[in-house]
Amino acid sequence: MIRWVLATFIAVAILSGSSPWLRKVGIGRLPGDVTLRLFGRAYPLPFMSTIVLSMLLSLLVRWL
Repeated sequence: MIRWVLATFIAVAILSGSSPWLRKVGIGRLPGDVTLRLFGRAYPLPFMSTIVLSMLLSLLVRWL
C-alpha cells in the first residue's frame, strides 16, 4: 500500500513540475480539461488529457 502512495506522490510531483512544458505541447488545453480559479489561484483538472495520455500509454505498452 505504501508503494502506491509513494508512486502517486512522485507522479503528481513530476506532472506538477512539468505542467508549463506540457501546456506548450497542448496537454491540458483539450476540450474537457477544466481550470478552477479560486482565491487568485488556478487549479487545473486535465480530465481529457489524462484519458488521452492513458490510452497512448496503454497502446505503447501493448505494442512492446
